[in-house]
Amino acid sequence: ARRPRRRRPTVRPDREGRMMKAIILLTRRDDMGHDEFVDWWLGQHRGLAEQLPRLRRAVFNVVDDPEPGAPDGVSELWFDSLDDFQSAYASEIGQRVVDDSMANVAGRVRMFVDEHVIAD
Repeated sequence: ARRPRRRRPTVRPDREGRMMKAIILLTRRDDMGHDEFVDWWLGQHRGLAEQLPRLRRAVFNVVDDPEPGAPDGVSELWFDSLDDFQSAYASEIGQRVVDDSMANVAGRVRMFVDEHVIAD
């Protein structure tokens, strides 16, 4: 069986030719409506997240009409390495990003993934 073709990254890979990608599932607070979550996330939170040091690419995916308790948004964040990711979140702006998230979400699931593109 053939391995799926890897997407060529739009940003600089590490020495081994890989980039670190984090996917974060965010579920809004119980007292917040979906539209309010989207306004916060694409406004205030985006303004903070785009300042993360060494962030190479970021995509915020808004879930259409999520079920109650299901994630409202999915972040995709690319860094050159896990060290860069950890350093970014250890920085002052990184802590502000975390604090802002935790003040506005009921749940956050963070995953590090190895992306395999099967169609492009």
